Parts: sequence; C-alpha cells; structure tokens
Amino acid sequence: MSKKGYHHGNLRQALVEAALELITEKGPQGFTLSEAAKEAGVTPAAVYRHFNGRDDLIAEGARQGYEVFGALMEFAYNDGKPSALQAFEATGRAYLAFARKYPGHYQAMFESGLPLHAHPDLATAAAKARHVMERAAVNLSEKLPPEKRPPASMFSAHIWALSHGVVELFARGSPGAKSPYPPEDLLESGIGIYLRGLGLLPMDK
Repeated sequence: MSKKGYHHGNLRQALVEAALELITEKGPQGFTLSEAAKEAGVTPAAVYRHFNGRDDLIAEGARQGYEVFGALMEFAYNDGKPSALQAFEATGRAYLAFARKYPGHYQAMFESGLPLHAHPDLATAAAKARHVMERAAVNLSEKLPPEKRPPASMFSAHIWALSHGVVELFARGSPGAKSPYPPEDLLESGIGIYLRGLGLLPMDK
C-alpha cells in the first residue's frame, strides 16, 4: 500500500481516505491510528488536530458513506418512477451496487459497531438514508387496503435486512456461502416472494 499524502491542507479528508483503504483491506478493527497516519503521510500526532481518536475517524468515514448511500438510493428511487414497484426494487439493487463499489464505507457503516448516539452527524446521515427506503415502502404499500398495510418502518426494515443478507452472504464472498445464482437474482426473487406475500404481486408472477 503506497502513501497518498495530502495536498493544500486537506489532511482531514486524506486521513479518512487512508482509513477507508485500511478498512477495505483489514476491516474496521484491523488497523491502528498510526497506520492511518502513515498511509496519509503524516505523524500520528497530526491526526488529533482533526479527530479525537480512531473511532472518530471511522465514524467520519461511515458518515460520508451514508451520504453517498443515501444519494444513490435517492437516485435509484427516482421519485417513485416509472412505478412504485419498480422504484422499490431499484432501491434494493442500489444496495448491492453500493456495497460492491464502496467496500470501505460499507464496512465502516455496518461492521464498525460504533454507537450512533455517540456520533450525532453519523446518526443524522444514517436516518436520512433509511428515510429513502421508508418513503419507497410507504408509496408501494398505499396499494394495499389500510388494514393490511404493515408499518412502513417494518416494511422497509424487512427489505433492508434481505438486501443486507444477500450482500453479506453472497456479494462479498463470505466463506462457505455459495449460490448458483447471481446476488441480483437472489435479491429480486426474494423481494418478489415478500411482495407476493403482502398481496402486492400476483401469485403467478
């Protein structure tokens, strides 16, 4: 791994990017603050001008990840077009795309174990990203009779969990977890089964 250094005083972002590279390589708990400083081309003491410690550095990487994730989900949702169903399915595929393209951010967000209450900016970014999927769930569930609608937060949490499970088991090469089907197909069929169970898709589709 080569030093990237930093330019024009942007040490804070250089440290975040160094941490994300180390997280991609070693996981959120697999690197030290000194290693992040070395990767950024500065001394460990310089880190404390911008971050309180390693968790604070990881939290900023996670916060930036949620910003990207939320924007990607918003783009995929596309204001519910061309249909509520297609827009909802697109948010699931966006989850897979994000995990593949931004592995360091993904791990910082979901595998670091950071308490959100200790990092308000991170909590805000995470809530904003979740809101996109909840809005998609609300839009889609409006097609159900009121008495058969699950709470939007539950609806979106189920799809989030399904998406996360597919990513963890099949899109990231987890040992012992193999499937003859692409992760995208697994997710699409899983969402289809769930939506049929709610009555949002015909049983023969």
